[in-house]
Amino acid sequence: MKTLITIDNYEAPELYVYKEQSEVQLYHINEPEPGIFIAESPKVIERALAAGYEPISLLIEDKQLRQEKGEASLLLDKISALSFEVPVYTASDEVLTGITGFHLTRGVLCAMKRKELPSVESICNDAKKIAVLENVTNPTNAGAIIRSAAALNIDAVLFSHGCTDPLYRRAIRVSMGNIFLMPWTFLPEGDTVGLLKSLGFSTVAMALRDNSYSIDDPKIRSNEKLAIYLGAEGDGLMQETIDACDFCVKIPMSHDVDSLNVAAASAVAFWAISH
Repeated sequence: MKTLITIDNYEAPELYVYKEQSEVQLYHINEPEPGIFIAESPKVIERALAAGYEPISLLIEDKQLRQEKGEASLLLDKISALSFEVPVYTASDEVLTGITGFHLTRGVLCAMKRKELPSVESICNDAKKIAVLENVTNPTNAGAIIRSAAALNIDAVLFSHGCTDPLYRRAIRVSMGNIFLMPWTFLPEGDTVGLLKSLGFSTVAMALRDNSYSIDDPKIRSNEKLAIYLGAEGDGLMQETIDACDFCVKIPMSHDVDSLNVAAASAVAFWAISH
């Protein structure tokens, strides 16, 4: 497995996926087949491998490989055990920073193949509580919501087509790799609320309205299958989504604070419906 290739300049052609291709370009690079994404740090890469994603190549800071029992060396051992034959490019921190544009705190990047996305129906088949993100374009917020969903008993996460890609590097990093632990997929265009209702879910819109229930109201928690809709920071959910949902809910506030960041609100909501 271990084909080590030392890189001593920024322009090495082998590194085009790490340097010259944007994340959007990597997403579409193999169309009509699934594209590529970049995972960062040994722990995140290990979670991706455990979820069945296939590595294409690795880019590792050379001093990381000199640590015999370090995270990078152990990661390569795990990739070898999975019988993957991939090139491992090594470079100094200076070269890596020149390639990526930022310092890698864990010194490891891995280009990986995407997988075909599952259907909404298969994702929801055994799920009781799901999070639905509508037009959440900020990768940091998306990653934080995914991390909270994994930690607080949410069974799956669904994304509208207006959302950021949950496999963008920053979203993966902020989620701490938990996107690889959660069942997830993108929703089709159209009436997503109607689709989830047809699958047996009571639908809940997180929005500040006069008729909103408290998130811990027994009328909400008594539903066996819940789909919690979360909207974009600032704009919130679309009015048509709010109108179509079975319930509108809010988190009780104090000190005249009217709302929380969507990622913080998601954590409170997920905890409340699970206890």
